[in-house]
Amino acid sequence: MELSLFLSMLGFLWVAAITPGPNNMLLTTSGANFGFMRSLWLMIGIMLGMQSILVLVAFGVGGLILIYPSLHLILKILGSLYLLWLAWKVATAAYEKLETDAPPPKPVRLHQGWLLQFLNPKAWLMALGAVASFSLAGDKYNHSILAIAFGIFAVNIVAGIIWLGFGTVIGRLLRSKRAWIIFNVSMGLLTAACVLLIWH
Repeated sequence: MELSLFLSMLGFLWVAAITPGPNNMLLTTSGANFGFMRSLWLMIGIMLGMQSILVLVAFGVGGLILIYPSLHLILKILGSLYLLWLAWKVATAAYEKLETDAPPPKPVRLHQGWLLQFLNPKAWLMALGAVASFSLAGDKYNHSILAIAFGIFAVNIVAGIIWLGFGTVIGRLLRSKRAWIIFNVSMGLLTAACVLLIWH
């Protein structure tokens, strides 16, 4: 893949990765509630999910969504329900001081971050757009898919660290139970609002 095409692809992927959406809302919330290190599994799950979708799209399964619009509708419905469930979990997360002797609450796990991608139409559209726009024909196809995979990995790790770091800083600023509740409810509502983006 030529450098100019690769840089154009990175620009496309960066806009998709850094803009607010379900992944970034969850990373911010997780960073605030559980800290940077305990939230890394969520970020890794999101990144693995994106790579899995890219492979499925690049080698044919993603084309079924274009051929059968009903699959896209089912994906939207399942994605919306999953996002609403995650939003509820975020909004109703119990406040716990970090100094307590009680066992710490559990952050969103790797497999949940991975699963979110399969139910996230934005992730499918990002992969479809990247493969349709930046893959090369013939014997260069596999090489171009590797370049796209690297691009997705690069932008996701940078965007993920930024949103996770943002949430971690917010978490350190929130000192009272009331502030935590307001933050969690706000992030829950923003996560739920991402459902509107799915149907837009």
